[in-house]
Amino acid sequence: MKIIVFFFLLFLTIPSWFHAQTSPYIVNINKEQVPINTSGERNWWNLLHYTIAITPDFNKKFISGTNEITFIAYQRSSTLQIDLQDPMRITSITWENVNLPYIKQKEKYFITFPREVKKGETHAIFIKFEGYPTEAINPPFDNGWIWAKDKNGRPWISIACEGSGASIWLPCKDILYDEPDNGVAFSITVPDTLTAVSNGRLQNKVVNKGGTATYNWKVINPINNYNIIPYIGKYTSWHSDYKGLKGLLDCNFWVLDYNLARAKRHLLQTDTMLRAFEYWMGAYPFYKDGYKLVEAPMPGMEHQSGIAYGNGFQNGYKGRDAISGSGWGLKWDFILVHESGHEWFGNSLSSSSNDDSWIHEGFAKYLESLYTAYVWGNEAGNEYSLGTWKHIKNDQPILGSSTSDKYYKGAAMLHTIRQVLGDTVFRGWLHGLNQTFYHQTISTKQILRFLNYYTKKDFTSVFAQYLESTQVPAWEYNFYNGKLYFRWTNCKKDFDMPLNIAVDGKTFQLVYPTTQWQTLFTFNDDIKRLLVDKNYYVKVVKRQSQVD
Repeated sequence: MKIIVFFFLLFLTIPSWFHAQTSPYIVNINKEQVPINTSGERNWWNLLHYTIAITPDFNKKFISGTNEITFIAYQRSSTLQIDLQDPMRITSITWENVNLPYIKQKEKYFITFPREVKKGETHAIFIKFEGYPTEAINPPFDNGWIWAKDKNGRPWISIACEGSGASIWLPCKDILYDEPDNGVAFSITVPDTLTAVSNGRLQNKVVNKGGTATYNWKVINPINNYNIIPYIGKYTSWHSDYKGLKGLLDCNFWVLDYNLARAKRHLLQTDTMLRAFEYWMGAYPFYKDGYKLVEAPMPGMEHQSGIAYGNGFQNGYKGRDAISGSGWGLKWDFILVHESGHEWFGNSLSSSSNDDSWIHEGFAKYLESLYTAYVWGNEAGNEYSLGTWKHIKNDQPILGSSTSDKYYKGAAMLHTIRQVLGDTVFRGWLHGLNQTFYHQTISTKQILRFLNYYTKKDFTSVFAQYLESTQVPAWEYNFYNGKLYFRWTNCKKDFDMPLNIAVDGKTFQLVYPTTQWQTLFTFNDDIKRLLVDKNYYVKVVKRQSQVD
């Protein structure tokens, strides 16, 4: 009888939360619908392709190169904006064999065509550039070119430019919402004693006169500007095939020659990582470009189909589990797992604005927990996840700021939502996201809209609470006259997230608090046995006085 009464009263506390969002989902914004703060010289054309060629000079820390930018016009215009940051400079711009005039305003170049470009026309401009690019002092946390040496004193060169943008070295359309739809061709000329590696697939190597060689790489899929990266060094490589959801995936690994044996042993865990992520999110997003890991002179970065790896071929982060402190982080390579997770969230699904960068970092951070859960079980994944919460600062709202909470609190929100949904629905949502927004830019509103549509529940107040506020919602409760009273406090007025509790200390059930008092029938002795699921990022507050 006690159980019947409990579930009857539990049912009465369920609001309309379960019955929201039944309208059909509308897919990704059209590329014509660009952010409202985009300049007119940017928003009339769509980027189609880059053809890049560069020649770095290690001794001078100087680069020269070209970039042919192919685009299609959304509407009529005669002025186009290209971005390139000082001290790099453009030396010439041509179009249809005609030199185009341009005006430089700070780090923006405004190019004028001799006639109006009409809607629907496809064109290409050819840009020559050169200069001494900004040098990174502490990459990737500090942006710029990396002019390093390996332990044998040989040149080891790369770039870190997430944050600053690719225009720190490359004349481009340096904005997140518009990626080159048809990919990139990238030619890198280096001394013939070195190897140049980049994103995508190697097309060929051309040996030039004068002791140089040119490596030609090609990316078929759309790619973020800041992911287009050269790696130059004394590399050697090996290949393996991963049997994945779309058949055989080419996996290629490029490491400094003296690390080959150690790297081959350590990176065997790549297969497990790919299997875990395909389980949770669906097929690896870049089968056509392959999967590649490249040893780099920095800890790591998520460069699409060319992951930067600098973790010393050891588990944890630099051999430590400082991220979670749970011990589980020492069972796998942090850089391999975290940066590879960005292939799904960050590279295939890319935030359309820096204001929404939690989409990259919050999801990738949480994938560490999902990986741990896949290999060692849910309890291990939960322990790892909760261990990362100690890094949450609640210093600024996540949306529109640069707070590190976009990593840790973003992941905590996702872990909390997973508890509400259960693994089957949560995994289905991740698969649905990756199928619906495959190779697209995306906003927080679209993530939320799809979540509401897929689950037939309304997470609007949950997103607002965790992404737009620094308050940690508090579940306030008290026992009085044989009933359990509870509500949400320290939160937005419409916050109504369900919570998993066990009144008897062992049988967990969802309850549906709002900011108004709710009640459940219980017994006086249950006050000592109440448990709240620790996997929800909330505070639990026992009210000391009677309910008012």
